[in-house]
Amino acid sequence: MNNKVPLTVHGAQKLRQELHDLKSVQRPMIIAAIAEARAHGDLSENAEYHAAKERQSFAEGRIAELDGKLSNAEIIDPKSLDADGRCVFGATIDLEELENAVKVTYQIVGEDEADIKQGKISVNSPIARALIGKSAGDVAEVQAPGGVREYEILEVKYL
Repeated sequence: MNNKVPLTVHGAQKLRQELHDLKSVQRPMIIAAIAEARAHGDLSENAEYHAAKERQSFAEGRIAELDGKLSNAEIIDPKSLDADGRCVFGATIDLEELENAVKVTYQIVGEDEADIKQGKISVNSPIARALIGKSAGDVAEVQAPGGVREYEILEVKYL
């Protein structure tokens, strides 16, 4: 089984920055907060201590999660793709919804990078699954909550 996590170069960089912040900024602050709360004495009724321990647990869990994702990352640079104009992971795709002629641009990215407001859609989303393997001029049918939507692929770019 392939446990590789696909990430764009930009997505991997964002995860590395978050991991660095957690390890070098958040972790020391939490340790200091726990030490300060311990200095206040009785830990059984010490809300600051319990809150700091909860933050520590969350931060350590996220550090482990990010370490795991980055160690299993398959980092893909869209600029180096040679996919013959097909929609693949990392590609940026100009689409036109056929029903209402609305034009949109999406980049297919990893689960952790997806942000619809920035035009980044998860490789696991219904629209990305409908686009994968298609080329400019093709029509992709996407099963949306309101029924099937059809998108014409106008251009596929590897940026």
